[in-house]
Formats: sequence, structure tokens, C-alpha cells
Amino acid sequence: MNENRLKWLPVSLVVLFSFWLMGGLKAPRVSSPMDVRGFAQLPALNGGRIKPLDTVARTSLLLLRGKQTVRWHDRAISADEWLLDMAYKPSQADAYPAFEIDDPDVLGVMGIQQTANRYYTFIDLQPHLQEIEGQARQAEQAKPEQRSRYQTAISNLQGRVALYQKLQNTLQVAGHDKVADEVRQFAEKLGPILMTHMAKGQKPSKALMEILKIAQKYDFMREAAEFYPVPGSRGMTRLEWTSMGQGILDSMTTVGVPPPVAAYAALGDAYRASDSAAFKKALIEYRNWLDTKVPDDGAHVRREFLFNYYEPFYKSMIIYVVVLLLAFFSLLGWSRTLIRSAFYLLVLAFTVHTIGLVSRMVLQGRPPVTNLYSSAIFVGWAAVLLGIVLERFYKNGIGSMVASAIGFVTLIIAHHLNTQGDTMEMMRAVLDSNFWLATHVVCITIGYSSTFLSGFLAVLYLIRRIFDKGWSEPTAVDLERMVYGIVCFSAFFSFLGTILGGIWADQSWGRFWGWDPKENGALMIVLWNVFVLHARLGGLAKRRSVMIMAVFGNVVTAFSWFGVNMLGIGLHSYGFMEKAFVWLVIFAASQLAIMALGFVPDYATRRHGLRR
Repeated sequence: MNENRLKWLPVSLVVLFSFWLMGGLKAPRVSSPMDVRGFAQLPALNGGRIKPLDTVARTSLLLLRGKQTVRWHDRAISADEWLLDMAYKPSQADAYPAFEIDDPDVLGVMGIQQTANRYYTFIDLQPHLQEIEGQARQAEQAKPEQRSRYQTAISNLQGRVALYQKLQNTLQVAGHDKVADEVRQFAEKLGPILMTHMAKGQKPSKALMEILKIAQKYDFMREAAEFYPVPGSRGMTRLEWTSMGQGILDSMTTVGVPPPVAAYAALGDAYRASDSAAFKKALIEYRNWLDTKVPDDGAHVRREFLFNYYEPFYKSMIIYVVVLLLAFFSLLGWSRTLIRSAFYLLVLAFTVHTIGLVSRMVLQGRPPVTNLYSSAIFVGWAAVLLGIVLERFYKNGIGSMVASAIGFVTLIIAHHLNTQGDTMEMMRAVLDSNFWLATHVVCITIGYSSTFLSGFLAVLYLIRRIFDKGWSEPTAVDLERMVYGIVCFSAFFSFLGTILGGIWADQSWGRFWGWDPKENGALMIVLWNVFVLHARLGGLAKRRSVMIMAVFGNVVTAFSWFGVNMLGIGLHSYGFMEKAFVWLVIFAASQLAIMALGFVPDYATRRHGLRR
């Protein structure tokens, strides 16, 4: 087919995907007749920051199950519906397969034979809770990096069980009905009676013991709370949030039931009765109260809710896959049209990626990189930006192909890191500096991005020269220039970031350099990039050798990025990650295998029996 007839394809693809992206702004569908979306946008204090209950639900379910939905009776239950059932219909939630367990030894503790099924209910776990707790207590006596696979798995399971039980006892004590009437009666009658008897030192009567038992139940809620949904009194600088149990206990010394406590109690009664009208009424009244008392927090959680359900990084990841396919097929034919199509879609995916990155910065009030998750987002973003620049200069599809591959891979990494907990977590004290996060951390991460980009360009060179029938000298020259330019770029930013890190370390810990594993990893990136440049400029390495060395830069960068966290030592180690270790080894092995391809003659040489 004539390429001129397909000149409309690039614009058509951009329009098609733009409509798909705009369609994602519609409210998500839920199977419940209740206003689940309105409940999900209620604010709560959790993990040191104010977030919507939607984030609490998604994060919790990811920790338990590794997914943001639960399948039950061939129905997909959203994280928000699941949290509602956890809070107000715990016996029903116990029947949901919310626990992912794939370790055979852990299943053996529960007397379950390993099958293809990896998901289990709380009912399955209940008879074995004491055994799980005892085994986990023994496992936790060893350091995380020294635990066996089983010890890590049983300790993680115990942590998930504890989270599950906290969630079920945060908004009410599991298994209790008609909470609104009980709370109102306690606040208006029973609480004052208890306070009066305690003040007078009177001997407890049978009736008083019953009141005390109710108070102890609310004290248990206070202790067991996973999040704090009740805005309390205003402190010196911000509003102090409390648990539902504390809010009920505080009602003993105040007039009437606090509005947040009454609202959550009414929501629970309405949800259990399947009274959608009463549920919506309680929700609207509480939202109006929140808009009056905490308008800033209300607006913030609504923005975060929109960010959560729009999932910009997931959408950009899908477009990156399409870009990669278009760039690949451009090698087979219709090259000019497919290269343009790939580039236009790459810019669109990058735009969505940027919107997601900036949204996180606004929501968190921080520079783009604050933890491993955000570093994966930013590494991909910076690599795609550099790939777009390369494509604008060379217009051969190579920049689009490599940028989309890195964008997709880094967002996949971020997706799996998302299961570790809240990705907008509060900063550790030593990292609580927007200036250094915006300078040292950003420069170091740009160094990661650019080193990976040069490495992936080199991977493309080594693979295409062997398998691409259309491999030519101009293409080889273009790739060599790209790799050289990007290595120069990464050497500069890696060096600058390392120097800035030393200054920050001197301010924080009183020493510029301490041979910490993370510091050594950063230095390795600098030295390796400089080594590649010196080898090329000094004539010690020709084109193919430079490409082989650039590929090894991927291994060096991956170790500095993830490997130091797996050592379990040093000021920059944030916990051993067993699954990440396996993938790191696989990645390093794949790069070494690709480096070995550099010693295989290219396609033309093998075909014609020539020697070079």
C-alpha cells in the first residue's frame, strides 16, 4: 500500500487515544446502590497525612491481595466497596478472598495443600491465627535480611492479618449493629453517669459495670484504629484528627455527639439496612460540615480521589506499548508513516505521564522524587523526554522505540512498588528538605534515566546489527552518536548529583563522604560513564566496544538504584526486598547475555561470509 494513503494515520491515532483518555474522566461504575464514590472521598488521617478513604482502601487491599479489586461470586468488588463491607458488614467481608498466599510452607501451617488458587478468605485463616502469630513472632527475632523465605512470608502474613483486623474495628467494633443509637445514648446519658460515679468515687453498681463495658469497647476502638477519620480540636498549627473510638469517648465531656462520629455511625446503620436514601442523606450532611470546618482538606482529598481513579500512569503505560509496537513495525514497512505515528503517540503518552507526575508533586507538596516508587516514575519520565529530543533530531524511530520501552518498563516497576504501601508517604526526617530533594535527588535520578537510555540504545544496536536485514552504516553511526551524547549528559548529571549529595551528607551527618553503599553506587555510575568516554576518546574502544560498555552501565545503575536497598546496611537502605532481588539478578543476566552478542558477527558479515 502506498504510504501517502496512510498519511492520516498519525493524527487519527492521536485523536482516537485522546478520546480514550478523556473517557477516563468519567466517574467509575460501582455495583452498589449506595453512594460509594461519596464515601470514598471522605478525608482521614493515615500514615501521617490526610488522604481520602479511597486511598486507604486501595493501599490496604494492595497490601493484602496485590490488587485493587476483589472477585467474589463472579463479581468484581472495588476497593471502596470492600472497605465499606470491612467497616460495616465485617462478616460478609470475611468471606471475600482478600489474602494472597503463595508460599507452600505458610499454606502448610494452615493445613492447606498448594494449588493454582492463591487467594484465601479470613474465614480460612481464622482457625490458624494463633499459630500464624506464634510463627511470626519467632521469625521476627531474626533481622529482615537474614530471614528465610518462609520466615519472611509468615511475618508478612501476620502483618496483613493485623491490618485487616484494624480496618474492621476502626469505624465500629466488628459485629455490632445500631451503632448510631448506642453512641447517642452513651454521649447523652451513659457517659455522664459514668463520669459522675467516677468523680464521686462511688462503689460500682451492676448498671455502672455495663456502662463501663461499653466504654471499654470504645477504648478498644481507639487503640485498634488504622486511620483517624474524626477532625478534632485545632492545635497550634493544624487540626488534630482522632479515631472514632476517641471521638466517642470525648463525647462524655462535651455536649452531644460530635458531628463526624454521628455521621459515621449513621452511615453504618444505613449501609447495613441497605437504605441508600439514608446513606446519601448522612453523607451529604457530613460533607457540608466538612466543607465548613476543613475546606482545604476536603478539596485536597477530592483531588487525590480524581488522581486515583484516573490512573494516569497506567494509561500512559498502555500508550507506551502501542508506541513500541509502531516503532518496531516501522522496521518492516511503511516506515515513514509508522515512525510519525509512534512519535505523535509518544508525545501524547509523555503528556499524560507529565500530568501524573505534576499531580503527585501538587498532592504531596514535594519535588518529583521522594521514594523508590516516585523514582521509577521520574526515571521513565526523564528517559522519555530525552528520547523525544533524540527523535526530533534524527527522525528515524530509534528515539521513540527506546523511550517507549524505558517508559513502559519503569512504570511496570512503579506498579509493583505500589503494592508496598502508600506511595505518598511522609518523609523520613533526614530527607525532609525540598531543596535537596529538588537538587541532589533529581540530578542523581536524571543520571539514572540517561544512563539507562544510553544502555538501551546500545542494546538496540547490538541486537539490530545481528538480526536486522536492513542494518546499515548510517543507522550504526546515528546510534553511536546518540549513545555518546547521552553518556556525556549522564556523566555530568551523575557527577553533579553525587557532589550535591556529599554537601547534603555533610550538613546532615557531619561528613562529606562515608563509603555508604548508596554513595558507592552513585560513584560507580560516575566512574563508569567517565570510563566509557575516556575509552572512546582515547581510541581504546571502537564503536562496538563502546556499545558493550554502555550496556553494562544498565547493570551498574540498577545496582545503585535497587541493589543497595537489598544489602540491609547503610544509611540509604530502606529494607530487604526478596522479590526485587530475583528480578535484579534476572535483569543483570539479560544484560550480560546482550553484551555477549557484541562478539557475534553482524547480519551482513554472516550472510556473505566476510570478516571484519
